[in-house]
Amino acid sequence: MHGVLLLDKPLGLSSNDALQKAKWLLRAEKAGHTGTLDPLATGVLPLCFGAATKFSQLQLDARKTYEAVVRLGQTTSTADAEGDVLQTRPVEISPARLEAVTRQFTGSIHQVPPMYSALKRDGKALYEYARAGIEVEREARALEVYELKLTQAIAEYAYPAIKMVASVSKGTYIRTLAEDIGEALGCGAHLTALRRTATGQFRVSQSITLDQLEAMDEDERLARLLPTESLLADHTVVTLEADNAARFLSGLRRRGGWADAQLVAVYGPAGPASVHRSVALLGSAHVKAHELIPTRLLSPIDIQQIAQQLAQHDSSAVLESNP
Repeated sequence: MHGVLLLDKPLGLSSNDALQKAKWLLRAEKAGHTGTLDPLATGVLPLCFGAATKFSQLQLDARKTYEAVVRLGQTTSTADAEGDVLQTRPVEISPARLEAVTRQFTGSIHQVPPMYSALKRDGKALYEYARAGIEVEREARALEVYELKLTQAIAEYAYPAIKMVASVSKGTYIRTLAEDIGEALGCGAHLTALRRTATGQFRVSQSITLDQLEAMDEDERLARLLPTESLLADHTVVTLEADNAARFLSGLRRRGGWADAQLVAVYGPAGPASVHRSVALLGSAHVKAHELIPTRLLSPIDIQQIAQQLAQHDSSAVLESNP
């Protein structure tokens, strides 16, 4: 079982619980997710199976987009609706003030990670200290908010709120961003709803829910898997001939006329199992001084199994189009 499943994670379920249920439904042996979503968050969560787990780090580093509802006038212990209310303040905002705050938080910013997070300090997660009532000093981290949109939602909720759409770099805590925006508005704030709409090249519109997956038969579930190379869609493509492909798979650097590149997807001749495809993914690499340097390599067994899986999928598609 190799590939990527784009899951629309439901409300109230942890990322790991969602992964385990999908793993069971797909009868997969090896699986991993690409960064967690809080139980209170929904949205696109790429799940990697088999050989795809070797490239899951790429999605951890990817740009992500969120839609959120931010309640103004209240701060909580966790910066979201699960925490205890710490302070209530009056809310007075204007379109001009909202626009100024939008500019303030767009671009390069610094953010102090929240205590209720999985970041480690001396081997313990910060949330463990927080639950024990211990405040740990944290350093502010440099982040990038690529796009930010704040809109008043006066009539939509029983409390003063704004809607937020944020496209951010890895490591950004949307709870903390909402909290910091509330402080900049002078009234405080906390998050009441959060949905991830995109991570890297993947969109929530491509995703499937666990209920939908459960209602499918085995073939339909397998058809929802994207190929492993979908994780490398933004990489420069290098295709090797048979001899160099074999040497590359053994971990050897190859020399050629390639320009320097940090992210390279390397392909080689497909084996006999690949009925409809002439090339197969071998792994990832980077190019420096015309040398192709392996980064992550698939095993020969992985390559053969992926080829068989793709051939089965291609044959099924042909049969469906020609009943």
